[in-house]
Amino acid sequence: MIIKGIKELCEEAEQEIETLLAEDVIQLRKDPEVVLVDIRDIRELWREGTIPGAMHAPRGMLEFWVDPDSPYHRADFNSGKKFIFYCAGGLRSALAAQSVHRMGLSPVSHMAGGFSAWVKAGGPTIEKEVKLPKPK
Repeated sequence: MIIKGIKELCEEAEQEIETLLAEDVIQLRKDPEVVLVDIRDIRELWREGTIPGAMHAPRGMLEFWVDPDSPYHRADFNSGKKFIFYCAGGLRSALAAQSVHRMGLSPVSHMAGGFSAWVKAGGPTIEKEVKLPKPK
C-alpha cells in the first residue's frame, strides 16, 4: 500500500519550487537567460507539437542529462540560465523541477498546466517533425 499519492507528491513539489502560469512563461520565453524544457515523451511532441525554441529533455533521462558526472550529461544544463520545465498537464514537470532542484540545478521552475495551459493561453506552437533512425 502506498503512503503518499501523486497528488501529495506534486503539492509538495510545488511548495519547494517556483510555479509559473503559462501567461507568464509566454512573456519570459524570449529572454535569452531562460530555457524552456519540454520533458514529454517524444511521441507526445510528434502528436501535439511543442513550443518554438524549447529544449527536449525526456523525463526518463533528465537527471542523467543534468548530472555532470553522468556519461549522458548534456552541457546545456551548465549554462547558468533559468530552466522552466513543462509537460502535458503540469504534474510531471513539478516532480522533474523538484528533482533537479534537489540535485543543485538552479534556478528552476515549472509551468502550471503544462503544454495544455500554454495552448489555451495562446502561446505559439510548432509541429515536431518525426525523425526515425536510419536502418543499419
